[in-house]
Amino acid sequence: MRRKRNYKRDILPDPKFQNVAVAKFINRLMTRGKKSTAQRVLYDAFDIIAKQQKDPMQIFDEAIKNISPALEVKSKRVGGANYQVPREVRGERKLTLAFRWIIEGSRAKKGKPMAAKLAEEFLAAAKNEGTAIKKKQDMNRMAEANKAFAHFSW
Repeated sequence: MRRKRNYKRDILPDPKFQNVAVAKFINRLMTRGKKSTAQRVLYDAFDIIAKQQKDPMQIFDEAIKNISPALEVKSKRVGGANYQVPREVRGERKLTLAFRWIIEGSRAKKGKPMAAKLAEEFLAAAKNEGTAIKKKQDMNRMAEANKAFAHFSW
């Protein structure tokens, strides 16, 4: 039986910056349906960045660009053995992974408000540092190590 077709939803841009990527990030940040709280946290993080640096949207874009992975590994079963097959990451998935790693890295830190932790993570990622960048490097390292299985790709 065929699967139901997965329809893409159009996401409206966020109210403050009129940016779709920021709106998607807010949706990922949101827990228990509290969108206004997620917006407040992100906008407070942007305010913190604006006090320290220059343009928060430039830092946001730079951080997402630096964190987005080029390669990932995917398990494939061939003849009773599982191989980690490296493959390129699609555009939409790059964003999803970058958002996930930034949020996980921020939530893992303790002792500060979420907005401050998020601002730290964005600033670190813009300089190619931080936990999210470490995740990306680990994924690239894993893909490089399993390059020998690239011929199993589908």
